[in-house]
Amino acid sequence: MDTHQTTSLLVGLAVIVLLARLLGALARRCGQPAVVGEVLAGVALGPTLLDGAVSDALFPDTVRPLLSALAAVGVAVFMFIVGLEIDAALLRGNGRLAVTVSLSSILVPCGLGMLLALYLAGDYSTGDERGLVLFMGVAMAITAFPVLARILTDRQMTRTPLGAVALACAAIGDVLAWVLLAAVVAISSPGGADQWRMLLAVPYLLVMFFVLRPLLRRLAARRSELRLTPTVFACILAGLLLSAAATEWVGLHYIFGAFLFGAILPRTGTEQLHAEVHNRLGQMTGTLLLPVFFLVSGLKVDLSEMDTGGLGALALIMLVAVGGKSAGAIAAARLHRMPLRQSAALATLLNTRGLTELIVLNVGLQLGFIGQDLYSLMVVMAVITTAMTGPLLSWILGRPREDDLPPAAGASGRKPGTVGTPA
Repeated sequence: MDTHQTTSLLVGLAVIVLLARLLGALARRCGQPAVVGEVLAGVALGPTLLDGAVSDALFPDTVRPLLSALAAVGVAVFMFIVGLEIDAALLRGNGRLAVTVSLSSILVPCGLGMLLALYLAGDYSTGDERGLVLFMGVAMAITAFPVLARILTDRQMTRTPLGAVALACAAIGDVLAWVLLAAVVAISSPGGADQWRMLLAVPYLLVMFFVLRPLLRRLAARRSELRLTPTVFACILAGLLLSAAATEWVGLHYIFGAFLFGAILPRTGTEQLHAEVHNRLGQMTGTLLLPVFFLVSGLKVDLSEMDTGGLGALALIMLVAVGGKSAGAIAAARLHRMPLRQSAALATLLNTRGLTELIVLNVGLQLGFIGQDLYSLMVVMAVITTAMTGPLLSWILGRPREDDLPPAAGASGRKPGTVGTPA
């Protein structure tokens, strides 16, 4: 890099960090997750406002590839943290309910999303109609586990029955969504001389689950308290980067490798290690790398020329995204005898899409499943569905009732954290 590139990059990064921090704090003061303000910071610096004059001045074309590289690292680390937080213990006492609600809240919006894609294909197709249809189905089914967990934490609901079920559903939904997206990428990837690499995904998965995972468990079991030393931290970083590189090389996407490496790390006896890894990686990623990702995402959003046709498409997208997710979640929850008010609150929580949706949309744009116009509309949907969660939840739940609070020990035969399961 020459002096001009270096100066532009450093100044641009300073602007990104400060603006994301400012709008994130403003969003939290308004009762919204910080990610809403951070996404809006990226959109504000993009071409939507002032015809891109701000972004062109701060981030010239020579600097943008460097920002994209930093954003890729940030997303890889974030996906690793998401995988790290997925814990099978969330299903304890809520397994049947969580699985049923997760499947229903994914399959219904997924099916409706594919039908919507067929309708929108005439105006928004990129030439790969199969990829568009499959991708839109997955994009409509997303729930953002990390944002949902933060909302529940802020509202002190993580230990309530409703919060426990919502976390379990979101965790299952996250895993299923990444599996579906990986399948879409594998099915829709264009053929070529390197297409054979996709076959290596199977031995990669076998090695991760049946070789590396047991090995890590044995290593963790040998130490009563594993701490995050510089050597251990370096090994974890190298592992997540190599796993991400492996899935990228075989023709999937680097996010899957990063997520999977976090998911296979042992949990028993490593609680302190998990907390230290989360804290050390989370601060740098959340303060610098993810705001860069929001900027890179925002630079691709252009709403300045949206017409009535675009507004109509956005209305349909919102209807399918919110209606499909809500209908699937409420129907499944009611089948398990969950009260209607809690079923509606659960559906509202599962409509949180946040940063996870942005990552999925960037994958779709990068691989050519969707174009910039449809990408812009989907980003708006992600922001609205995330922003509406808090106000809707307050409206539905109102003041906490007895059935929203953790059950007293010995009060009933139901385990703490279960909701609506038949006796």
